[in-house]
Amino acid sequence: MSRAERDARGAGAGDEGDGPGAGAVVGAGVAVGAGAGVGAGTGADVGVGAGAGTGTGAGARGMRARKAVGPVRPVSPLWSWGLLRSELGVTFRRWRTLALLAVLAGVPVLIGVAVKVETGDGSTGSGGQGGGPAFFAQITHNGLFLVFAALAATLPVFLPMAVGVVAGDAVAGEAGAGTLRYLLIAPAGRARLLLVKYVGTLAFCLVATLVVAASALATGALLFPVGEVMTISGVPIGLGEGLLRVVAIALAAAASLIGFAALCLFVSTLTHSGIAAMAASVGLLITVQILDTIPQLHAIHPYLFPHYWLSFADLLREPVFWDDLAKNLGLQGAYAAVFGAAAWARFTTRDITT
Repeated sequence: MSRAERDARGAGAGDEGDGPGAGAVVGAGVAVGAGAGVGAGTGADVGVGAGAGTGTGAGARGMRARKAVGPVRPVSPLWSWGLLRSELGVTFRRWRTLALLAVLAGVPVLIGVAVKVETGDGSTGSGGQGGGPAFFAQITHNGLFLVFAALAATLPVFLPMAVGVVAGDAVAGEAGAGTLRYLLIAPAGRARLLLVKYVGTLAFCLVATLVVAASALATGALLFPVGEVMTISGVPIGLGEGLLRVVAIALAAAASLIGFAALCLFVSTLTHSGIAAMAASVGLLITVQILDTIPQLHAIHPYLFPHYWLSFADLLREPVFWDDLAKNLGLQGAYAAVFGAAAWARFTTRDITT
């Protein structure tokens, strides 16, 4: 017998009054007693009793029961923002995430120090012919080029590996730790929870890219002169516009990881082991990178997600070349749509909490 039924019944105990009567709690939530009064009840439960109870007592206790067992309030559409804040807090408070960001921040410092040491005798470090990795020959002339060189060095491997660790653990890590079932108890819905996980991963992509760019900018300004930027097209642009190009290039590099993040999230829904999901994500990255370097497979290269990752270099042309940048965004959007839908289908239809 529920608490509401016991409270609504005026049966037997005689502790609330002295008049015999019968009480009932009807669907509309009204308690009527033959003895003494009317009060609100709990809703759908019905109780009948005879004895010493009064309608007043049953009604008062019915009101208390209604407050205790009241209807579930609809989920606020803004509740997702609270879930997203919680997800971002958990992600960026983890020691693993902070360690990844620290390593990424250290890469531009190592590059800058290495170039500084190598060019300490006044040489260009590349024989003055512009050889070596992209933008490295220009670092000694302008510290802003350390940003471009650092992104060119980290985007093919380091940045996507960090994203693979975070995205691969997003669902599989929760399932393996047993916390995913508790998240699904909350009235958020699986689709909304998956979307929050993906947005949290994209936030990490942006933060990680900006960390690399900010570290490179600070290191370049400390170790090398900073001034007018000579574009790839041979047209000089001012320092202010050069800084705007730095921001645009960082955003373009972060956008290049949209498709890979969706792929890693899909992999994360396939297993209960966070380590397995991370390893599979990194393995896929390395495999696709190798395929993109095989000349005999040139026909499929434009459809591989890392093929246009270094197209951000076109932002250093005057005028800017938009063709490969647009192709990159379109390709990343296609990967996000395909693997996002696959992740949704897997996450919403299969039991992955056991």
